[in-house]
Amino acid sequence: MDKHGEEGFHIGMAKLPEWINKAALDSGGYPYDHKLPVKQYNRELRDLQVELVKLLNWVKREGERVAIVFEGRDAAGKGGAIQRLTAHLNPRSARVVALPKATSIEAGQWYFQRYIEHLPGAGEIAIFDRSWYNRAGVEPVFGFCTKAQTQHFLREAPEFEAMLARDGIRLVKFFLTIGKEMQMKRLQKRWRDPLHRWKVSEIDEKAIEKWSDYSAAFNRSLRKTDSEAAPWTVIRANDKRRARLETIRHLLDAIPYKHKDASAVGAPDRKIAISAAKFIEAGGEEA
Repeated sequence: MDKHGEEGFHIGMAKLPEWINKAALDSGGYPYDHKLPVKQYNRELRDLQVELVKLLNWVKREGERVAIVFEGRDAAGKGGAIQRLTAHLNPRSARVVALPKATSIEAGQWYFQRYIEHLPGAGEIAIFDRSWYNRAGVEPVFGFCTKAQTQHFLREAPEFEAMLARDGIRLVKFFLTIGKEMQMKRLQKRWRDPLHRWKVSEIDEKAIEKWSDYSAAFNRSLRKTDSEAAPWTVIRANDKRRARLETIRHLLDAIPYKHKDASAVGAPDRKIAISAAKFIEAGGEEA
Protein backbone atom coordinates (compact mmCIF):
# COMPACT_ATOMS: atom_id res chain seq x y z
CA MET A 1 0.00 0.00 0.00
CA ASP A 2 1.11 3.52 -0.70
CA LYS A 3 1.31 5.24 2.68
CA HIS A 4 2.60 8.55 1.37
CA GLY A 5 0.70 11.80 1.47
CA GLU A 6 2.03 15.30 0.85
CA GLU A 7 4.49 17.68 2.47
CA GLY A 8 6.75 14.82 3.61
CA PHE A 9 4.02 13.16 5.68
CA HIS A 10 3.37 9.45 5.48
CA ILE A 11 0.98 7.52 7.62
CA GLY A 12 3.47 4.88 8.73
CA MET A 13 6.20 7.24 9.95
CA ALA A 14 7.64 6.24 13.34
CA LYS A 15 7.47 9.76 14.75
CA LEU A 16 5.27 12.63 13.73
CA PRO A 17 7.16 15.83 12.79
CA GLU A 18 6.92 18.49 15.47
CA TRP A 19 5.43 21.02 13.05
CA ILE A 20 2.39 18.75 12.60
CA ASN A 21 1.99 18.29 16.35
CA LYS A 22 2.15 22.04 16.93
CA ALA A 23 -0.26 22.89 14.15
CA ALA A 24 -2.79 20.10 14.77
CA LEU A 25 -5.18 21.65 17.30
CA ASP A 26 -5.30 25.04 15.56
CA SER A 27 -5.60 23.58 12.06
CA GLY A 28 -8.60 24.38 9.92
CA GLY A 29 -9.31 27.57 11.85
CA TYR A 30 -10.24 25.75 15.06
CA PRO A 31 -11.55 28.33 17.57
CA TYR A 32 -9.81 27.02 20.73
CA ASP A 33 -6.10 26.83 21.56
CA HIS A 34 -6.57 24.22 24.30
CA LYS A 35 -8.53 21.02 24.83
CA LEU A 36 -11.45 20.85 27.20
CA PRO A 37 -10.25 19.73 30.68
CA VAL A 38 -10.91 16.05 31.37
CA LYS A 39 -12.79 16.65 34.64
CA GLN A 40 -15.18 19.10 33.01
CA TYR A 41 -15.65 16.75 30.07
CA ASN A 42 -16.46 13.76 32.27
CA ARG A 43 -18.90 15.74 34.37
CA GLU A 44 -20.78 17.17 31.40
CA LEU A 45 -20.73 13.86 29.54
CA ARG A 46 -22.39 12.01 32.40
CA ASP A 47 -25.18 14.59 32.65
CA LEU A 48 -25.76 14.42 28.90
CA GLN A 49 -25.78 10.60 28.89
CA VAL A 50 -28.45 10.61 31.60
CA GLU A 51 -30.52 12.81 29.29
CA LEU A 52 -29.91 10.39 26.41
CA VAL A 53 -31.44 7.58 28.48
CA LYS A 54 -34.49 9.78 29.08
CA LEU A 55 -34.64 10.54 25.36
CA LEU A 56 -34.62 6.85 24.43
CA ASN A 57 -37.28 6.05 27.03
CA TRP A 58 -39.47 8.74 25.47
CA VAL A 59 -38.82 7.40 21.96
CA LYS A 60 -39.87 3.90 23.07
CA ARG A 61 -42.90 5.07 25.02
CA GLU A 62 -44.21 7.35 22.27
CA GLY A 63 -43.31 5.10 19.34
CA GLU A 64 -41.08 7.78 17.85
CA ARG A 65 -38.55 7.12 15.09
CA VAL A 66 -35.17 8.85 15.14
CA ALA A 67 -32.45 8.53 12.50
CA ILE A 68 -29.03 10.08 13.13
CA VAL A 69 -26.51 10.44 10.31
CA PHE A 70 -22.78 10.82 11.01
CA GLU A 71 -20.58 11.98 8.15
CA GLY A 72 -17.24 13.77 7.97
CA ARG A 73 -13.53 13.61 7.34
CA ASP A 74 -11.62 10.39 7.88
CA ALA A 75 -10.43 10.28 11.52
CA ALA A 76 -12.77 13.13 12.49
CA GLY A 77 -14.05 11.12 15.46
CA LYS A 78 -17.39 9.78 14.21
CA GLY A 79 -16.90 6.40 15.88
CA GLY A 80 -15.88 7.92 19.20
CA ALA A 81 -18.87 10.26 19.20
CA ILE A 82 -21.21 7.37 18.43
CA GLN A 83 -19.69 5.28 21.22
CA ARG A 84 -20.34 8.02 23.79
CA LEU A 85 -23.83 8.57 22.45
CA THR A 86 -24.79 4.88 22.72
CA ALA A 87 -22.73 3.88 25.77
CA HIS A 88 -25.71 3.61 28.15
CA LEU A 89 -28.54 3.03 25.68
CA ASN A 90 -30.32 -0.27 25.24
CA PRO A 91 -28.92 -1.73 22.00
CA ARG A 92 -32.30 -3.33 21.26
CA SER A 93 -33.75 0.13 20.74
CA ALA A 94 -30.70 2.19 19.74
CA ARG A 95 -28.68 0.51 17.02
CA VAL A 96 -25.69 1.51 14.93
CA VAL A 97 -25.79 0.98 11.17
CA ALA A 98 -22.40 0.69 9.46
CA LEU A 99 -22.89 -0.90 6.06
CA PRO A 100 -20.08 -2.50 4.05
CA LYS A 101 -19.43 -1.89 0.38
CA ALA A 102 -22.50 -2.54 -1.75
CA THR A 103 -22.82 -6.02 -3.22
CA SER A 104 -23.21 -6.50 -6.96
CA ILE A 105 -26.95 -6.93 -6.44
CA GLU A 106 -27.22 -3.79 -4.30
CA ALA A 107 -25.17 -1.84 -6.84
CA GLY A 108 -27.92 -2.53 -9.39
CA GLN A 109 -30.71 -1.27 -7.14
CA TRP A 110 -32.09 2.20 -6.51
CA TYR A 111 -29.25 3.89 -4.65
CA PHE A 112 -31.21 4.52 -1.43
CA GLN A 113 -32.75 1.04 -1.37
CA ARG A 114 -30.23 -0.76 0.84
CA TYR A 115 -30.48 1.94 3.49
CA ILE A 116 -34.27 1.82 3.77
CA GLU A 117 -34.42 -1.50 5.63
CA HIS A 118 -32.16 -0.01 8.31
CA LEU A 119 -34.34 3.02 9.00
CA PRO A 120 -35.84 3.09 12.50
CA GLY A 121 -39.14 1.46 13.34
CA ALA A 122 -41.49 2.70 16.05
CA GLY A 123 -39.63 3.16 19.34
CA GLU A 124 -36.16 3.01 17.74
CA ILE A 125 -33.12 5.18 17.21
CA ALA A 126 -30.95 4.23 14.21
CA ILE A 127 -27.47 5.75 14.04
CA PHE A 128 -25.78 5.69 10.64
CA ASP A 129 -21.98 5.54 10.84
CA ARG A 130 -21.66 6.88 7.31
CA SER A 131 -24.72 6.69 5.13
CA TRP A 132 -26.16 7.34 1.69
CA TYR A 133 -23.83 10.34 1.60
CA ASN A 134 -21.03 8.06 0.40
CA ARG A 135 -22.29 9.04 -3.04
CA ALA A 136 -21.47 12.68 -2.32
CA GLY A 137 -18.05 12.06 -0.74
CA VAL A 138 -15.82 9.03 -1.11
CA GLU A 139 -17.47 7.70 -4.28
CA PRO A 140 -16.91 10.74 -6.52
CA VAL A 141 -13.49 11.44 -4.99
CA PHE A 142 -12.23 7.98 -5.89
CA GLY A 143 -14.16 7.57 -9.13
CA PHE A 144 -16.52 4.89 -7.79
CA CYS A 145 -19.45 6.66 -9.45
CA THR A 146 -19.91 9.01 -12.38
CA LYS A 147 -20.35 12.76 -12.17
CA ALA A 148 -23.91 12.33 -13.43
CA GLN A 149 -24.68 9.85 -10.65
CA THR A 150 -23.43 12.27 -8.00
CA GLN A 151 -25.44 15.14 -9.49
CA HIS A 152 -28.53 12.94 -9.54
CA PHE A 153 -27.94 11.99 -5.91
CA LEU A 154 -27.59 15.62 -4.83
CA ARG A 155 -30.94 16.40 -6.44
CA GLU A 156 -32.67 13.33 -4.99
CA ALA A 157 -31.26 13.29 -1.42
CA PRO A 158 -33.24 16.33 -0.16
CA GLU A 159 -36.47 14.87 -1.54
CA PHE A 160 -35.70 11.42 -0.08
CA GLU A 161 -35.07 12.99 3.32
CA ALA A 162 -38.17 15.17 3.05
CA MET A 163 -40.20 12.00 2.46
CA LEU A 164 -38.75 10.50 5.64
CA ALA A 165 -39.58 13.65 7.59
CA ARG A 166 -43.14 13.78 6.22
CA ASP A 167 -43.63 10.20 7.35
CA GLY A 168 -42.62 11.14 10.88
CA ILE A 169 -38.96 10.15 11.08
CA ARG A 170 -36.89 12.67 13.01
CA LEU A 171 -33.67 13.00 10.99
CA VAL A 172 -30.59 14.57 12.58
CA LYS A 173 -27.47 14.98 10.41
CA PHE A 174 -23.94 15.66 11.66
CA PHE A 175 -20.87 16.50 9.63
CA LEU A 176 -17.62 16.31 11.62
CA THR A 177 -14.77 18.41 10.28
CA ILE A 178 -11.08 18.57 11.29
CA GLY A 179 -8.01 20.42 10.03
CA LYS A 180 -5.45 18.80 7.76
CA GLU A 181 -2.68 18.58 10.37
CA MET A 182 -5.10 17.07 12.89
CA GLN A 183 -6.06 14.44 10.35
CA MET A 184 -2.38 13.67 9.76
CA LYS A 185 -1.83 13.29 13.50
CA ARG A 186 -4.79 10.99 14.04
CA LEU A 187 -4.16 8.79 11.01
CA GLN A 188 -0.51 8.30 11.96
CA LYS A 189 -1.50 7.47 15.53
CA ARG A 190 -4.02 4.90 14.33
CA TRP A 191 -1.52 3.27 12.01
CA ARG A 192 1.11 2.99 14.74
CA ASP A 193 -1.32 1.44 17.23
CA PRO A 194 -1.87 -2.30 16.54
CA LEU A 195 -5.21 -2.15 18.36
CA HIS A 196 -6.52 0.59 16.09
CA ARG A 197 -4.78 -0.11 12.79
CA TRP A 198 -7.86 -1.99 11.58
CA LYS A 199 -9.61 1.39 11.37
CA VAL A 200 -7.23 2.53 8.62
CA SER A 201 -8.40 1.43 5.18
CA GLU A 202 -6.61 1.84 1.88
CA ILE A 203 -8.91 4.78 1.21
CA ASP A 204 -8.05 6.37 4.57
CA GLU A 205 -4.37 6.20 3.65
CA LYS A 206 -5.06 8.51 0.71
CA ALA A 207 -7.11 11.01 2.75
CA ILE A 208 -4.34 13.62 2.85
CA GLU A 209 -3.47 13.17 -0.81
CA LYS A 210 -7.15 13.67 -1.69
CA TRP A 211 -7.71 16.50 0.80
CA SER A 212 -8.70 19.15 -1.77
CA ASP A 213 -10.94 16.76 -3.68
CA TYR A 214 -12.74 15.85 -0.48
CA SER A 215 -13.09 19.53 0.44
CA ALA A 216 -14.79 20.33 -2.85
CA ALA A 217 -17.07 17.30 -2.56
CA PHE A 218 -18.07 18.06 1.05
CA ASN A 219 -18.75 21.73 0.35
CA ARG A 220 -20.93 20.82 -2.63
CA SER A 221 -22.84 18.22 -0.60
CA LEU A 222 -23.48 20.55 2.34
CA ARG A 223 -24.74 23.30 0.03
CA LYS A 224 -27.04 21.03 -1.98
CA THR A 225 -28.48 18.83 0.79
CA ASP A 226 -28.97 21.20 3.70
CA SER A 227 -32.74 21.60 3.92
CA GLU A 228 -35.47 22.68 6.30
CA ALA A 229 -36.63 19.07 6.64
CA ALA A 230 -33.13 17.69 7.21
CA PRO A 231 -30.57 20.37 8.09
CA TRP A 232 -26.88 19.66 8.61
CA THR A 233 -25.07 20.53 11.82
CA VAL A 234 -21.33 20.91 11.31
CA ILE A 235 -19.18 19.91 14.30
CA ARG A 236 -15.64 21.29 14.52
CA ALA A 237 -13.92 18.21 15.90
CA ASN A 238 -10.21 18.98 16.43
CA ASP A 239 -10.89 18.51 20.15
CA LYS A 240 -12.71 15.19 20.48
CA ARG A 241 -14.07 16.04 23.92
CA ARG A 242 -15.81 19.20 22.80
CA ALA A 243 -17.05 17.48 19.64
CA ARG A 244 -18.63 14.61 21.55
CA LEU A 245 -20.36 16.88 24.03
CA GLU A 246 -21.72 19.22 21.37
CA THR A 247 -22.95 16.35 19.20
CA ILE A 248 -24.97 14.91 22.08
CA ARG A 249 -26.08 18.37 23.21
CA HIS A 250 -27.41 19.24 19.76
CA LEU A 251 -29.29 15.94 19.48
CA LEU A 252 -30.95 16.50 22.85
CA ASP A 253 -31.77 20.08 21.94
CA ALA A 254 -33.26 19.08 18.58
CA ILE A 255 -35.77 16.53 19.90
CA PRO A 256 -38.65 17.58 22.20
CA TYR A 257 -38.61 14.63 24.60
CA LYS A 258 -40.46 14.91 27.88
CA HIS A 259 -38.86 15.76 31.22
CA LYS A 260 -35.85 17.38 29.57
CA ASP A 261 -33.46 18.92 32.10
CA ALA A 262 -32.39 22.14 30.38
CA SER A 263 -29.63 22.75 32.92
CA ALA A 264 -28.14 19.32 32.22
CA VAL A 265 -28.34 19.76 28.44
CA GLY A 266 -26.75 23.19 28.75
CA ALA A 267 -26.22 25.86 26.16
CA PRO A 268 -24.73 24.89 22.78
CA ASP A 269 -21.24 26.06 21.90
CA ARG A 270 -21.80 27.92 18.64
CA LYS A 271 -18.08 27.91 17.95
CA ILE A 272 -18.16 24.11 17.72
CA ALA A 273 -21.65 23.23 16.48
CA ILE A 274 -22.74 25.46 13.61
CA SER A 275 -25.25 25.37 10.79
CA ALA A 276 -24.16 24.32 7.34
CA ALA A 277 -25.13 27.74 5.98
CA LYS A 278 -22.83 29.55 8.42
CA PHE A 279 -20.07 27.03 7.82
CA ILE A 280 -20.21 27.53 4.05
CA GLU A 281 -20.48 31.31 4.48
CA ALA A 282 -17.28 31.20 6.57
CA GLY A 283 -15.45 29.34 3.78
CA GLY A 284 -16.52 25.73 4.32
CA GLU A 285 -13.99 22.93 4.06
CA GLU A 286 -10.58 24.37 3.24
CA ALA A 287 -9.03 23.23 0.00
